[in-house]
This record gives sequence, C-alpha cells and structure tokens, in this order.
Amino acid sequence: MINVQFERLFAPLQVGPMRVPNRICETTNTINSSMAPGLIDEHFIAHHGAKAKGGTGWIGSETWLLNVPFPPGAPDEISFRGGFGCHQAAYQNPAFVESWKKFVDEVHESAAVVVVQLTHLNALWAPSPIPVIGAQDYTPHVLGEEEIEFLLNGYADAAEVARDSGADGLEIHCAHETIGYSFLSPVTNRRTDKWGGGPTERIRFVVEALKRIRERVGDSMALGIRVNGQESRAGGYDNMELREMLFHIGETGLLDFVDLDVGHCWGAPSYVPSSYHPHAEYREFGKAARADLADLNPDIAVLFTGRINDPVLAEELLKGGYCDLVGMVRAGIADPEFANKAREGRLGEIRRCIGCTRCIDEAAEPVNMPYAPTCSINPVIGNELRWNADYRSADTPKRVVVVGGGVAGCEAARVAAMRGHKVILIEQGKRLGGQLLIAARAPGRDSFEDQVYFEENALARLGVEVRLESGADIETIKALSPDSVVIATGSIPRVPDDVAGIDLPHVMQGWDVLRGRVTTGDRVAIISQEDYYQTPCVAEYLAERGKKVEIFHKSVHLATEVARYSIGMVLKRMETCGVKVHPNLILKEIKSDGLEFVSSWGGKTYCEEGFDSVVLVYGSVQQPELYHQLMADGCIPQVFLAGSAWVPRRLAEATRHGANIGLLI
Repeated sequence: MINVQFERLFAPLQVGPMRVPNRICETTNTINSSMAPGLIDEHFIAHHGAKAKGGTGWIGSETWLLNVPFPPGAPDEISFRGGFGCHQAAYQNPAFVESWKKFVDEVHESAAVVVVQLTHLNALWAPSPIPVIGAQDYTPHVLGEEEIEFLLNGYADAAEVARDSGADGLEIHCAHETIGYSFLSPVTNRRTDKWGGGPTERIRFVVEALKRIRERVGDSMALGIRVNGQESRAGGYDNMELREMLFHIGETGLLDFVDLDVGHCWGAPSYVPSSYHPHAEYREFGKAARADLADLNPDIAVLFTGRINDPVLAEELLKGGYCDLVGMVRAGIADPEFANKAREGRLGEIRRCIGCTRCIDEAAEPVNMPYAPTCSINPVIGNELRWNADYRSADTPKRVVVVGGGVAGCEAARVAAMRGHKVILIEQGKRLGGQLLIAARAPGRDSFEDQVYFEENALARLGVEVRLESGADIETIKALSPDSVVIATGSIPRVPDDVAGIDLPHVMQGWDVLRGRVTTGDRVAIISQEDYYQTPCVAEYLAERGKKVEIFHKSVHLATEVARYSIGMVLKRMETCGVKVHPNLILKEIKSDGLEFVSSWGGKTYCEEGFDSVVLVYGSVQQPELYHQLMADGCIPQVFLAGSAWVPRRLAEATRHGANIGLLI
C-alpha cells in the first residue's frame, strides 16, 4: 500500500508513450560505473540496476556520447576539460548494443523505464569561435553546414539503435558543455546564418535534431531535452530567455518532457549542487517552465533536479506544482533502496546524501586508476558485485568489540551486526560521529550530520550496544572477552615539528576552532597544509563570527583537490565572506608579533604582522597505539585497524574500510 504521505511521488505518470511507474528519476549522470571503457559491463548493470530494484521509476544511467566530424588524420579527443570526441560512437559497436540490451532487460524486470540521453559533449566544435565555457582557454572549431548535418544525423542514428534496444525514452542533452547548449547560448552562438540570431532562431539546431529523431522512431518513444534553467555566465541567457526558447521548442509539438537543472559546470552555482546550496534551490524555474508549457500542451512533463535528497521534499515539489518528475540521482547513489524505504514508511532507514559531491566530482576528474565509482557514505557503490558475492550471514556469530564511533567504527559495527555478530561499540565522546560532528559545524556542511543520524538509527535497530563517554584500554577490552576487535580510534590534528614558536599561546588548531573549544582574536591567520575542504570550512566559520581572516596556503590556490563541480562555490564563498588567500607559502616561524614564511617553490622569505591568533590546519595524525598493544599482547584472536587510525584520508575511505572489516569478521 502506498504511504499516504507520498500520494504524488508514487503515482504513475504517462510521458508520451512511456508510462513511468513513479515520479522518482535517476537523471543521466556520468559516474563511470563500467570498468570496461566504452562498453556496458556487469558493474554498470549492477550499479544502475540497483536503483531500479530499489524503486526508482526512471533510469537515465549514463550518457551516450555521439561521434563528431573529425577532419582526416585527427585523433580522438578524450579530455575532462575539452570534452569527448570520437570517430566511432559506442552505440556503433555491436558489443555495446548487445550489453546495453541486457541492461534494459534488467531495468524492465523491476518495472522501471530506461531513458537514453544523446550527447555531443565537447568544447572542440561550436557554432562560433568562442570558448564553450569560461574555464577553457582555446577557441573551438566553427561548425560548417556539412558538419552540422553530420551531427544532426548522428542523433537520428543513435535514436534508432536506442529504440531497437528496447529503451523507453530519449533525451537530447542541450545543457552545459554540449553542442546543443552552445547553439542555444547567445554567448557561444553568434552566427548570422539560419543557425544563429535571437532566441527563436537559436533553437533551430535543437528543433531540427528533435525532428530527425521523430522521423526515425516516430511516436514509439518518449522524447525530450535536458536544458539549463539559466546560463550563469556573463552575456548568457537568463531564465526568462530560456523560458522563451522552451516555449518555442514546445510549439513544434515534438516534446514529451523537459529535464531542467540549473547551474554552471565549472563555477557557481553548480548544476551538481553541493551542501553549500539550498535544497531544490531553483525550484521556481521548474514551476515557471511547467506553467509555460501547460499553455501549449498539459501533457508535456517537467522533470526538475537540483539537490533533492529526501522523499518528503520531492513530494512537496510535486504537490506545489514545481514539477511532474523529480531528479534524485545522488539520493539513489547514497541509498539505492531509498524509494522502496519511503514507499514502505521506513524513512528512518534512509541513508541521505550529504551533498559532498565526491561521487560526480571524482567521476569527472578521476584521482585513482583504475577508476571505480565512489560515495562518501555508501561503501557498496563501485563495489556492487563484490558485495553481492561476499555479503552473507556469519557462519559462527562472534562477540565483537569496536573501539571508536567515527564512521569507520560505525560501519564496521553496522555490517558486523547485520551479519549476525554481537557487537559492542565503545566511544569516548558524548555522541557517535567522530570527525563528521566537527565537519557539520562548518557553514554549509550541516547535512553531514545526516550520516550520524543514519549510523545511530542503524546501530539501534541492529541491537548494537553503544557505550558513549567510555574509555577503552587493553584491560577494558579483554574484560569483554571478544572474539574480534576493531580499533577505529581515528586521528588527531597534526602539529608541525619544523616550525619555531608553535607552542605560543595564540596558536591553536582548526579542529578546536570548529568545536568551539577555543576563541580567536579579531585578526586571524590560518596556516594551511591541506588541499581539500578543511581550510575553507575553518575560514568561513571564523568569518561568519566577524573575524578578519587571511589564509596562508602551501599550493597554487586554495582547495586544489576540490574538483570541478564544487571548487567554484568554495572560492566564491571565500570571496563573499572577505577571506584573503596568500598562495605558495610555507610557515617557518611564529613570533609573538609576526609570522615568517618561505616560498613553496624557492628560497624567498616573507614576513607578515598584526595577527591576534594563528590557526593551524595541517591535516591529522593516526592513533593506532591501542591496536599495537593488542597485537603485542596476542590475547584477542582477531584484531583490525580501521579508517583514520590506519591512515587519515577522507570520508569515503573510512566508510569503505570499516564496512569491509565488517564483511571479514
């Protein structure tokens, strides 16, 4: 029975010839789930198929990159900044098509629909000689008539293959870095021929692509476009101009749906909105598009997406008339079963996306090879086949003690308890969560506490005995007579040993600032030796409290390891709150009246004065001592070292490590 809270969310919807079983959509995303580049493999099917099994009604999976008109002798272009161009598109490979059909069958077995997105994703070709996005510094090749004809026919060819595969819908990607977008944009389309002009002329390429698809597949598939609600670029179209273009596209009668998001691909706002963005921030754009198109044809559905991670919010958007379908990609990455859990009223069991964006960020700019999808809070993502094969009830239930209630310890306890072990978790703090509790105190990161709630609820349901405000030493552990022990004692802030004056009273740690354990003066110098989020989080926390903050950072710019979809917002927030950043500096000495630095790249020294407080953000140091004591004692049959107690890294590594140990016990 449908939970009465969700009478709209789980109602079916007819979109052209396609009947969507509910309003929850996995919009197309490039998480790179296949381990076989250019093919659909069992990892791809397991990842996206899990969402269909979990109750998501619309599966967009990953985009089909179409071939482009290379000049003779030009090599394929594979660039995360320049886009993707190939002489032969994947859909032209019989092996791809055969495996894609298996994927379609898998999704249909769960009664979900498959929507194929067709994309020319590159910045090498464009209507005019203008960089497609501001982050690029080269001028694209200007498309000629024969090349435009080539591209338009490519949509129709791919659509035919998609139809024959059994897919239910088609979507032309006309947002962000695509050729469809560059024709719609007044910045990148300055042509004076039939392909350029005002809003009613710039839609010609998109309309022609839709026509050719319809001519090829008829009314056998739902057909739509993905567009950006506003360009977020100087001289680009705003939402009113987008609405005008959409209305005229809708007038052609070719559209069954519009997939609308909002944002920039390298700046702020981002179309993959992080926790720094409000939930469903641009929902009014969805409502406006829905109202405009309803005047033409009330059957044209509007799909809106933009940091919607909660089924209650999704229901509110539907009831409020903001959209007909709700894009919830990362909600399904964090918890592929969230839809079924919502339908069954199990809201407390949902693992909610925290908006860290690592999943999509890292897929766009892989840092590990071979690449596998990553979620900071769901250890199964990228490892679906292994969990399907290895997860099982314990042959012999054991007595397990976990020391440390950060995410590594919680995940080890959770998975071990799920498998039938009797688990005791010992945590010295007042609450579970470890470093998540620190992160959640930073501006724009309060959603990190959602994972703490998930762990607390899960451990309580599973009957894990949680002992808070409790210390653990070797004798305490031995007294519990465990068969297995997991040491997840985490890490502590690193104190540099090569900086003079580090023990002066006005020097403090960034973690202590966020915890509220220390109070700084009015003018604060943050010394940064880390390249991720900690430094900007500490800086913004202080700036919000009226402090004048300057960051002295070791690298070429702040947060160099924050990737494309998030870096723009991080740097924008630093500007907005008045934080000044000094790059390429290493601290050498702290004095009562000043700071001495040396260049990161040479021997030149610099002196800065006038700071009331110095805040260190130097990463952290693991705390494995209890593990080594237990190993030396030899009294416990099985001892594991987990998470930051082994190596301090990021949330995903701790989550996966702890969960993997839970599988091994």
